[in-house]
Amino acid sequence: MESKKECATDNDASAELGVNEQMRVRIDKIPQIREAGFHPYAERFERSHTIAEASTLPDGTDGIRVAGRVVSLRYFGKLAFGHLYDIGAKLQFSIQKNVLGDAFDKFKNLVDIGDFVGVEGDMVTTKTGEKTVSVKAFTFLSKTLRPLPEKHHGLTDPELRLRRRYLDLIMSRESRERFVCRTKIISTIRNFLDDNGFTEIDTPVLTNKATGALARPFATHNNALDIDVYLRIAPETYLKRAIAGGFDRVYEFARSFRNEGVDASHLPDFTLLEYYAAYWNYVDNMAFTEKLMKHILTEIKGSLKLTYENTEIDFGGDWPRISFRDLILRDCGIDIDKLATKEELQKELDNRGIKFETDVNVAKAGRGTLIDLLYKKVSRPALINPIFITHHPLDLSPLARSNDNNPQVVDRFQLVVNGWEVVNAYSELVDPLDQAARFRQQAAARAQGDTETMDIDNDFLLCMEYGMPPISGWGMGVDRIVALLTNATTLRDAVLFPLLRPENNQ
Repeated sequence: MESKKECATDNDASAELGVNEQMRVRIDKIPQIREAGFHPYAERFERSHTIAEASTLPDGTDGIRVAGRVVSLRYFGKLAFGHLYDIGAKLQFSIQKNVLGDAFDKFKNLVDIGDFVGVEGDMVTTKTGEKTVSVKAFTFLSKTLRPLPEKHHGLTDPELRLRRRYLDLIMSRESRERFVCRTKIISTIRNFLDDNGFTEIDTPVLTNKATGALARPFATHNNALDIDVYLRIAPETYLKRAIAGGFDRVYEFARSFRNEGVDASHLPDFTLLEYYAAYWNYVDNMAFTEKLMKHILTEIKGSLKLTYENTEIDFGGDWPRISFRDLILRDCGIDIDKLATKEELQKELDNRGIKFETDVNVAKAGRGTLIDLLYKKVSRPALINPIFITHHPLDLSPLARSNDNNPQVVDRFQLVVNGWEVVNAYSELVDPLDQAARFRQQAAARAQGDTETMDIDNDFLLCMEYGMPPISGWGMGVDRIVALLTNATTLRDAVLFPLLRPENNQ
């Protein structure tokens, strides 16, 4: 029998939620569930199979025990059909008055769409050919207070789908498949790297220096140590420390954070895969990258072609390679190798009437930042099929090795697909004296107001002074690969729970 304390708890919850009428009806069923001998929020349920496993069982299999959320329910007198759902599958169940007796009425009176139940029964196939659990007994598991969105319309508001992803997963098969695919993509990459001699390691999220990439960091304070720290913008320098310590090939799926603009292809926090291989150069890395990416496409899509937002992208054949200088020269006629200073480059941009729509302070930006903005304006948007862009200017690559034949460029490549920079890779700089000089150049640019620069990391320099082998490293935006392979319009669609401004009532 229900205690006064339980009644008070239910009533307090009702008042606190400010319930609407549909919620009131569901809350009023909670004491009825207890009176029927169930707990409205059960402790556990012993399953014999998952829903996906049960859906493959042959007819006549008995003693099946499955559980899930009720996402449909239809009554036909003394017979009812419904579906149980989890992220892996949906499975029909049937209940009959002549089998369940009084339990049929309990189910009808207590169970709403959205509730969780456990059922036990035999596997049959209906006349319509659908695998079905013929229920002999059921257990109530969890009462849902709010009704699910209407079945045929689901969640039509794009922002609401992001805010309430749990509902989006319930209502949208496309969404479910995308995030199951995301997990498979990561698993495929991990297995490929493991099979090729890489070791997965962990590096710090809180760092003393915002290094590893050219980006603005999130800053915070550690109270216990009384020091200012940064959320990492990339795991690069720590993965290189591991190589210096004797690891041969290392990688990490690193949650990374950059306090910059948010758009369809950029998020403030994102999943960055980086790997580093001792004794490779950037050419070795390009060959491995093409092999890895084609493996991902084959495993996930079964083809080297995909369609993204009505654009066909062909990953077949040998991917073209073009230098950064030649690409920009081809697309706008500016030869960056002949413009050695920021002032010369800015004058040429002004002469050609080229302006940038960006939150970067162009007046205070260095030459490298201007070159990067130029590339992103005149070249990158037109790159659809995979292409390797090589030999970036030294200004843009403070951690990359200078080219032996032309010290003003570095042995670096980017893989660009559909206008997105999917991979960024170098022959890594392992000369500590060169690295120290570049850090000083970056610091000077920062002092002039260029926020797209890197701070001096003396601890990393110390590591370099103890010696590093030749290294080539690589970084890939996992969210971008997921978006491309699952036809997600924006990166937020490829992330389960993206950061959003709070709702007014939060």
